[in-house]
Amino acid sequence: MNKLIISPPPHLHSGDSVSKDMYGVIIALIPAYLVSIFYFGLGALFVSATAVVSCVAFEYIIQRFVMKRKPTIYDGSALLTGLLLAFNLPSNLPLWIVVIGAFVAIAIAKMSFGGLGNNPFNPALVGRVFLLISFPAQMTTWPKPTVANFNIQTLFSSGQYSQEYLDGFTGATPLAMVKYHFGKVPDFFEMLIGNMGGSLGEVSAIALLIGCAFLLIRRIITWHIPVAVIGSTMLFTGILHLINPAIYASPLIHLLTGGLLLGAIFMATDYATSPMSKTGMLIYGVGIGIITVVIRVWGVYPEGISFAILIMNAFTPLINIYFKPKRYGENK
Repeated sequence: MNKLIISPPPHLHSGDSVSKDMYGVIIALIPAYLVSIFYFGLGALFVSATAVVSCVAFEYIIQRFVMKRKPTIYDGSALLTGLLLAFNLPSNLPLWIVVIGAFVAIAIAKMSFGGLGNNPFNPALVGRVFLLISFPAQMTTWPKPTVANFNIQTLFSSGQYSQEYLDGFTGATPLAMVKYHFGKVPDFFEMLIGNMGGSLGEVSAIALLIGCAFLLIRRIITWHIPVAVIGSTMLFTGILHLINPAIYASPLIHLLTGGLLLGAIFMATDYATSPMSKTGMLIYGVGIGIITVVIRVWGVYPEGISFAILIMNAFTPLINIYFKPKRYGENK
């Protein structure tokens, strides 16, 4: 007798599988990863390797020895979480802090809720926000985008950098320059190719858009969430820029700097934490865009995409209740 097996989301159809889509997203991240290595050198390599290995190890240990179930580390989920966590970190972050972030992402944000598909919040973003709140100085010390500035000693340090190091090897992100009105903002071409300070995965708009095109062509994601996030952000910032261009940055600066593209394409579209219906996706994306702009313009932090996605993750169950997908064969 055939048994009907009911399992938690994400539910994939038409020949796809969780592992196939997870590794598809990882492939889409390769262009941005190569750019980060080009600009940040071995620092990017060490931070990403530490994040990936730690996430996979923590998931294996928790599943094998705590939950007493067969480990599922080969499905690519933990690997993707580690890579996305690394993409949200500066390349000079001490490795012991990266390990803490990986533990929070896997043990607290994912496995404590039952594992893949049960987590209400994006694990990588939970890890990133935890580190930002717990280690604000280290998480906002951005290396300048040049391989020559890499210093391996900082990766194994306590995270307390000398002023000489800060002056010689680090710089502010364009969003911080805009928010606090200091420094020269890179031109649009530099922002487009990624020649600016920032975390590993937010420096090159071109690389991220290449990855987006791959995901759309492979139908791993749909256009609804990225377009809603980016469109609402640019519309909101465009209105503010028209009101007072001397105070509010142009929409292109908000688009090409910070983690907007990374968040909209690779993190807001997470299957388990985003709405199921197309209408729900649009509402969810617009909410992320508006909250991102509010934090960027009037909040304490120059960047707000991580907080915005996590806040809208919390609204996903409510959105799913009021905007349910049409049942198969249903006319109304």
